[in-house]
Amino acid sequence: MRLVIISGMSGSGKSVALHALEDLDYYCIDNLPIGMLPAFSVQILSKPDSQYDNFAVGIDVRNLSGDLSIFPELLEEMRNNDLKCDVIFLDADDTTLIKRFSETRRKHPLTNKGTPLSEAIRQERKMLEPISSCADLVFDTSKTTVHQLRQLIRDRILGSQDNKLSLQFESFGFKHSTPVDANFVFDIRCIPNPHWVPELRSLTGRDQAVIDYLEKHDEVMKMFNDLKQFLAEWIPCFAAENRSYLTIAIGCTGGQHRSVYMAEKLADHFRQTNSNVLTRHRELQ
Repeated sequence: MRLVIISGMSGSGKSVALHALEDLDYYCIDNLPIGMLPAFSVQILSKPDSQYDNFAVGIDVRNLSGDLSIFPELLEEMRNNDLKCDVIFLDADDTTLIKRFSETRRKHPLTNKGTPLSEAIRQERKMLEPISSCADLVFDTSKTTVHQLRQLIRDRILGSQDNKLSLQFESFGFKHSTPVDANFVFDIRCIPNPHWVPELRSLTGRDQAVIDYLEKHDEVMKMFNDLKQFLAEWIPCFAAENRSYLTIAIGCTGGQHRSVYMAEKLADHFRQTNSNVLTRHRELQ
């Protein structure tokens, strides 16, 4: 039996995530009161012959704030009862959230005549801290479309269903902000940049011409070997802690050449020993 708890900021895509799990044959409940989680988990465990093996619940700020504060204790209680629980938290930057509410004309659950939208978002982020601090996986949906979010949920959930660590190598550009969902962030802006070679500028780190350019530099191969050695030593430690997800973010300036190349090369290497390895190139999307 497996229970996935979906939470996050209003407007970050929680409904999309639940619908994606529903498509994977999860039994889904939206806006379950936190106080009912222990009883729900007991019911799941007491019916092993149910037609469902996987369950998902959505929890948002509409819960009473006092209930939100006890989430870590309830989560520990459920896990102590041998129920596999994954907590997924969806977030987005304030500017994106404000834009989404403006475009859809939806009302934020915390807004009223005396509380503007920006203040409601700040309050919500604070109220959800007990859940976000327990998250096994965080998705920043600021630059993610509905379809991309559905695919991200599918890839990460399906990749961890056999109880093996789901490993994701994500490239990004520092000029577009650092990913909030990364467990490790590596800065490789010190290696040669193909952007300054005119015939390579429009290509990406997946193109052979860029790969050939980078691999002729000794410092590039040294960076790869150092990252490979570091991760080979520490990834098993995360797996030993029964972690379901691990995200390694590789950053260069624009997220087009060097970080894409390095993420792909590291992913190819670790696929030799791990069957659940994904790649994501944030800026190429």
